[in-house]
Amino acid sequence: MQICDLSAVQLAAALRAGELSAGEVLDAVLRRADEIAVPVNPFTARLDDRARRAAAAADAGLARGEAGPLCGIPVSTKDSHWMAGVPSTSGSRARAGFVPAETVGAIERLEAAGAVVFARTTVPEFCYFGVTESELFGRTANPWNLDRTAGGSSGGAAAAVAAGCGPLSLGGDGGGSIRIPAAFCGLVGFKPTFGLVGHEPSPAGWKTLVAVGPLSRSVADARLLLAAVAGFDRRDRHSLPAVPLDAAAPEPAGLTAVVSEDLGFAPLDAGVQVIVDGPGLGSSVHCWSAIALAEAYFSEREEFVHRRAELTEAAAEFIAAGSCVTTERYVGAQFEREHIHRAYADLFARTGASVLLTPTLGCEAFGHGRGYPAAIGGMPIGPPDFDWAPFLYDANLAGLPACALPMGLGDDGLPVSMQVLGPRCADGQVLAGAQAIEQVIGFGARPAPSPSRSTAVPTGGGPR
Repeated sequence: MQICDLSAVQLAAALRAGELSAGEVLDAVLRRADEIAVPVNPFTARLDDRARRAAAAADAGLARGEAGPLCGIPVSTKDSHWMAGVPSTSGSRARAGFVPAETVGAIERLEAAGAVVFARTTVPEFCYFGVTESELFGRTANPWNLDRTAGGSSGGAAAAVAAGCGPLSLGGDGGGSIRIPAAFCGLVGFKPTFGLVGHEPSPAGWKTLVAVGPLSRSVADARLLLAAVAGFDRRDRHSLPAVPLDAAAPEPAGLTAVVSEDLGFAPLDAGVQVIVDGPGLGSSVHCWSAIALAEAYFSEREEFVHRRAELTEAAAEFIAAGSCVTTERYVGAQFEREHIHRAYADLFARTGASVLLTPTLGCEAFGHGRGYPAAIGGMPIGPPDFDWAPFLYDANLAGLPACALPMGLGDDGLPVSMQVLGPRCADGQVLAGAQAIEQVIGFGARPAPSPSRSTAVPTGGGPR
């Protein structure tokens, strides 16, 4: 098996056993990064020199027996996550020259755990959209089919991991931005409980919605990264103490799940106990939009006023819509989100279920040029031509842990995904449930090693 095919867990074991060096692993990942740079376009910047120094330090630590849990493992990080001395543009020409002086807590923890950060990954402008393209860095393609979107806003992160360029990437999710690209690219994408992973210092936008978490090719790899970055951060007023993440995966026959009635595209093994129920809520898109738009305006109003010509029309319209959100509407939406949380808490208490299962998205990855918000009543609240992400907002509004899990390939030969949700601070429980389902499904398909403009041929198993 080639180095780039190994999981993070496998790499960690091989590095500790002396079967591989961190330098060898990094060299393989950088070669792969060269191969996919043009066709997939997942990176805003390469950090080769910094990564080589980190790999050398990891090898020295391994030789001394002083290795952190991610020691020597290559990881990419999202362009919107600050790293001191490294450009952090949030995908906008209006911030093209911005270089932060501080590093976000999650990346500090990554590097303290020995991870080798080798690249920064692409995002749509200000991370507003569910597809990843910008005037600053261009369009990021899906490694399964270059004519399809990788999703967003952590699109570059997902595309890199799916294409075999590092086993792990750090994403952020304010309205599905980890789970969307994970679903489209056939990955595990985990949005932790809000506040579990430090998000500061960071841009001002979406302070009450965004959670930072992993994209990976397995639940075990996601758990490895999450365990390294989770925990209290004194700079983040929303930060929580670490919660247990090491719950053992139950046997599939012992997993109790609440399942959405809309889950027909991803049937479960008969060994998974199912209670058909739901939280009894309608769409939360209006609640989410009021908060997201208002907080976007608060964050990006200076660029909107003083650098309007450097913004895309889509981003400018998004910010402008936020200026129309009244105080009453914003406060009302904040009150409503606790009602949403209570509905989910009641669901889990009423059923005794460990997790709730829904589709992650309502479709396979679609072609480029779609997926931008439409203005409805003066408020961008959803895609203009189809509704493809209705299952995602509640987890952000209620602060719930949620995991996108690949389930197979759809009619177009592209990944489809299940979402596994749980109560607040039950992150370990959600990961355990996802791992039990992963064992049943056995999805092992990967994009073809050389991305093409036609639907890629899967290189592994997994049900269709």
